[in-house]
Amino acid sequence: MKKLSLFILLFSFTFWSCQHIKPALKDEKLVESIRLLDRYLQNNDDNITHILCSDVSFGHSNGWVQNLDDFKKDFSSKKVVYKEIRQLEISELKKYKNMASVRRKIKVLGSYKNQDFELNLALLEIWKKKNSVWKLWSRQSVEIKP
Repeated sequence: MKKLSLFILLFSFTFWSCQHIKPALKDEKLVESIRLLDRYLQNNDDNITHILCSDVSFGHSNGWVQNLDDFKKDFSSKKVVYKEIRQLEISELKKYKNMASVRRKIKVLGSYKNQDFELNLALLEIWKKKNSVWKLWSRQSVEIKP
């Protein structure tokens, strides 16, 4: 009876542990594209366009919606300057064929027209895989209020 109880306990623990595998570990290339996106935004790096689809859509927490041309214009003007973008978690990563849906939370410090801001954001990002490269297709952010 003790062996059976021990087996059930170990099996339950093993099964429970497997359920909490971080989704970020599922696709290294996708996770690297996510890191690049944050790094490029923070460094105001023009290489960001290499990981954006031509029909990308950005929905911002303040209600702005931008296409690629709008994004490039604002990005190059430094209308918004990101001082720090820190990923807090990836809570969901789902893939289907060449598409991936990623839910994550980030902390952002920056300035908009020289006015400093600090936000915690929840993001839903849709990524497309094109020629073995993950590119952002759509992103919606929502502010997380304290």
